[in-house]
Amino acid sequence: MTDIDVLSDGAPLDLRLSDDELEAHREHITSFIRDTVDAAGADGAVLGLSGGIDSTLTAFLAVEALGEDGLHGLVMPSVANAEDMMSDAEGVAEMLGIEYDVVEIQPIAEKFFDTFPEAANNRMAAGNVYVRTRGVLNYFVANHENRIVLGTGNRAEAMTGYFTKYGDQAVDCNPIGNLYKQQVRQLAAHVGVPEDLVLQTPSAEMWSGQTDESELGLTYDVLDAILALHVDGPLSMSATVRHLGVSEQQVDRVVELVKRSAHKRSMPPAPTELDL
Repeated sequence: MTDIDVLSDGAPLDLRLSDDELEAHREHITSFIRDTVDAAGADGAVLGLSGGIDSTLTAFLAVEALGEDGLHGLVMPSVANAEDMMSDAEGVAEMLGIEYDVVEIQPIAEKFFDTFPEAANNRMAAGNVYVRTRGVLNYFVANHENRIVLGTGNRAEAMTGYFTKYGDQAVDCNPIGNLYKQQVRQLAAHVGVPEDLVLQTPSAEMWSGQTDESELGLTYDVLDAILALHVDGPLSMSATVRHLGVSEQQVDRVVELVKRSAHKRSMPPAPTELDL
C-alpha cells in the first residue's frame, strides 16, 4: 500500500480500510464492472473524465476490469472548467493508454442559453446544463459503440444528493458508490493513482471557482463521519456530537441534505393506484 496520507488534520473519524479490505474492494469493484458489461451484452464502457479523484479512480479500476480497449474516455470542458483539471483528465487517459476524445461543450450549452436567455444568468441552472450535456454525450457515444456508461458517484455524494439529477448520475452503474470519500482517496492511492490527483481539491466545476466542500458547507471528512455514525450508523444526534466533536448544526445540515435529496435516489413517483 502507498504511504500517501489521506486522513486530513482534524478528521473526526478514521474510515480508512486495511490492506486486505482495500484489495477486497478492488477485486469486488472490478468484478462488478466486468459483470455489468457482460450482463448488458456490451462491448465495454464510456466514462466522462474530469481530472478529479472519483473519475480517475473509476478509470483505473475500469481498465483493470476491461482492459485498455474496454474503456472510452470523454473529456468535456466548458468555460467553467479549470485548464489544469482538463489537462489532468487527458493525462489520466494517456497514463492508462485508453482511447479518449475531447469534446468542447460550451457551444452546445450556449444553444440552451440562447434558447432561454432569462435563465442563462442563473448559476445553478446554467451549471446543470453543462452537467446534463455531458450525460447526453456519454450516452450518445455509448449507444453508438454498444457500451455502458460508468458513473463516478461515491457514497457521500449519493446520500446527500450532491449530483445533478439526470446529469452526472444519468449512468448505468456507480462502481465506487459504496465508498466514502476518505475511502475513495485511499483506494485510489492503493491502485497507483498519482499523489497530486489523490489529494486534489474536489470540484464539480459547475461554475468557475466552485468547490464541493464550500457548496456543501462541510468538509468531506466531517460529512463522511456524520453519515457513517449517525445516518448509516446507530448513534443519536447527541452521541454523534460527543463522539465526533462536531456541532449539532453540522449534524442537522447532513440530515437535511439526505432528506431533501431523497427524490434523487428514487424512480420518479406516480400516484398510488386507485381502488375502483
